[in-house]
Amino acid sequence: MTSFEEAETEETVTCLHMTFYHPCQEQKMMFRCLNFGKREQVRADEMAKFGRDSNICRYNLMDTRVSRIQFALQFYRKLNSSEHFFEIKNLSKRTKLTVDQTELGYLNKIDLPWKCVICFGDYQILAEVQEGESMDYFETHLHLAEAPVLQERSLPSLQPVPENGISSSIFLSEGKSPTEIDENEP
Repeated sequence: MTSFEEAETEETVTCLHMTFYHPCQEQKMMFRCLNFGKREQVRADEMAKFGRDSNICRYNLMDTRVSRIQFALQFYRKLNSSEHFFEIKNLSKRTKLTVDQTELGYLNKIDLPWKCVICFGDYQILAEVQEGESMDYFETHLHLAEAPVLQERSLPSLQPVPENGISSSIFLSEGKSPTEIDENEP
């Protein structure tokens, strides 16, 4: 056998891509302690903490409006599953954390969706999980955004279209409200 045949099987690593944005990042340099563009390994049994206290947090945000520990990410695997997930926990007593449309108060936690936007104060972080197999560690890959990752859109809310194919928005624009009709009535 050759050394190639005897080599350990490579396993893929779960990677959490995080793109950071703050409207004053150029003036205040609050991201100056983050390692952008470089993958970092984090042991699976460690919590990845974000905040301004460099003694406690692995990822430091240089801003007095950020809590000492703002939030933490925990890597885990669900019971009877081979998939890996991240759980996000708000550790700030002062600031609520929003994950997509879900608001988390102090000590609240939820599973991090595969792709989502995390917000607190003026901070916006686009988080995207790239699946892997390794159970010993995961990687983080940080990016800096030039523009907001969360764009305010003025799209009309999507409403279901009834079976007859007539949207209720037609009626609403005429000042009339839709009425429900039993399909068995003549």
